[in-house]
Amino acid sequence: MSDRIPQRILDALTDVPMPRLPEPLAPDDTILCGDQRVPLYRCGALVIGSGAAGLRAAVEIRRRGGDVAIATQSAWGGTSACSGSDKQTLHTANTADAGDDYRAMAQALRAGGAMDADTAYIEAVGSVRAMASLQYLGLPLPQDRLGGTLRYQTDHDETGRATSCGPRTSRLMVKVLAEEALHLGTPVHNHTTAVRILVDGGRVTGVLAVRPRSESAENPHGFVLFACNALVLAAGGPGELYRDSVFPNGCFGSLGLALEAGLELVNLTESQFGIGTRREGFPWNLSGTYVQVIPYIYSRDAEGAEHNFLADYYRSTQELASNVFRKGYQWPFHAERMLDFRSSLVDLAIVREGQKGRRVFMDFNRNPAPVPGSAPFSLDRLDPDVAAYLRAAGASQALPIDRLRHMNPLAIELYRRYKVDIAAEPLEFAVNNQHMNGGIAVDTWGRTSLPGVYAVGEAAGTHGATRPGGSALNAGQVFGTRVGEHIGASGFARTPPAGAVAGAAAVVAEICALLRPETGVPVQDIRTEVQARMSDAAGILCVPEDVSTALSEARALNARLCQSGVAPRRKGEVGRALQWRQMALASEAVLTALDTYIAGGGGSRGARAICDPAGEALPQARTGPLADVRFRKERAADKTHQLVLRMEGEAMTVKARPNRAFDADSRAFFERDWPDWLTGAVFDLESDAPAAADQPG
Repeated sequence: MSDRIPQRILDALTDVPMPRLPEPLAPDDTILCGDQRVPLYRCGALVIGSGAAGLRAAVEIRRRGGDVAIATQSAWGGTSACSGSDKQTLHTANTADAGDDYRAMAQALRAGGAMDADTAYIEAVGSVRAMASLQYLGLPLPQDRLGGTLRYQTDHDETGRATSCGPRTSRLMVKVLAEEALHLGTPVHNHTTAVRILVDGGRVTGVLAVRPRSESAENPHGFVLFACNALVLAAGGPGELYRDSVFPNGCFGSLGLALEAGLELVNLTESQFGIGTRREGFPWNLSGTYVQVIPYIYSRDAEGAEHNFLADYYRSTQELASNVFRKGYQWPFHAERMLDFRSSLVDLAIVREGQKGRRVFMDFNRNPAPVPGSAPFSLDRLDPDVAAYLRAAGASQALPIDRLRHMNPLAIELYRRYKVDIAAEPLEFAVNNQHMNGGIAVDTWGRTSLPGVYAVGEAAGTHGATRPGGSALNAGQVFGTRVGEHIGASGFARTPPAGAVAGAAAVVAEICALLRPETGVPVQDIRTEVQARMSDAAGILCVPEDVSTALSEARALNARLCQSGVAPRRKGEVGRALQWRQMALASEAVLTALDTYIAGGGGSRGARAICDPAGEALPQARTGPLADVRFRKERAADKTHQLVLRMEGEAMTVKARPNRAFDADSRAFFERDWPDWLTGAVFDLESDAPAAADQPG
């Protein structure tokens, strides 16, 4: 492939410039909140976040005549613009080689369980529209000579529905959507961090945010108020929850924001973990061709000695090499794949090396070292599925770097952009947290449990226990569109709200009381404690007693924060301090859900193995049974429901609810169903209409 692609094309697909923002808008007004004078902006709808999902929602609201604005802590700086791997792919529902339809795709999306059937069908149906509209905006998705979309297989996907523009697909999506949003005149409030949702009469009325450039003698904390009739939470996932994370720095998401507002959260037990480079350097997931070229994976101890540690786990060089390859499309850790010498044994081995204090590397200039007593590595000695793939790709080169250069030269170029030359030196990596599959509970229109508030993208908990790679990106586009449609049909965003913002002064006073620079808990202490606890007790290996202990510690931290407050380290760090307070709440919420699930007998699924000496599953290594990671298997009954969590006061409650069903055999009938579309009955507007006095014009 590299011989056929000019360097200028490689450059264009890895260096993706983003559009410049217009000059900031002046506030519509200022209001007095206690002794602080706060700038006030009014908009019909406010979108929190400037990633692919939030931009899609803003564009769709704007197209329907809505008065919409975007608030973001860092424009074009979130996960979809700056990170990658499964976010490289977008699912399509066009005909597969073996035949495909919406029902089959929906079944694949929810095969892992704990996902609503109607949501899966919506994502399947909407995928074609999402793809076509992105192509219309200029996203260069690859096609064959007859216009068919080029596709490939990814994790939890046996059909091959994924497509990609290369490692920067999601950034290219952000680019074309950002250009469209700006073309439509959508205001973007940059360096603006939402810190509290304002509620009055059981409905959203606005958002309190922090913006450093708004600091003044009359507004020392830099508060900013947004009054809105509708709010879309699209700030991504809680990447800062974990020390071992592939999220870009500063990804806090909105789970804590949602908890403080009383919103229901769902499936917080479900995340994704996998191999990738740490965010201290250039955070990126090492899926796809990075591992399909079968590099040598080894560890290095404190004395500098190398260890061919995977050879302690696999029985032959062929088995070892073939499972390294399979990490390309079985990238996320999955407990079941630790059994029978399959691909997640790679993840387990890497984690155990880290526990020994060793650093793990991937060397593209060396083939895998042999397993003791086994034949050396050879492309002629690979499992049939692996050999067939490499043969079809023409990847017969002698070294991994040459195979990578042939199959995916963009993979090399991408790291070079960040001063890492994987063609010349080994690449250090680890098993990292990558995605939150749970999040804010939403219905089929993206509505949360608080009227007027919607959630899309990784902020929304729609994905279930496992999902095909790339489906999260598709879900954000599909539900961003549906949120835009619903807000457009409701009329909420046609005109901004008038009058005072109820409760703003009380919220400002409450937050000011929480900020205690001299006596509060330092931000760095909160970060260190939260991240260490989550990485050590709630990673891919969960010991029930450790999870319970971690939950008790998380509750104690939040009690201390309530009593002592939070201490920003310096001027301009108010927003970050409040985000770490919210991250502490999110940590407690995840641990509460996980502890409840485990205590109820829940087994291993998706991201985590629930270790149990009485567990039915015992992973084996070449050196013998791995008794310390014996784990419970997943119960089939747990696939049929989801755990819903809500914060009431300072307590967090958890309840189970069945997955929403969907009759896949039901058929639409034009004459019967068209009136519901014409009258807007499909949008179910009565359930969240504001009081008559608050109706937008």
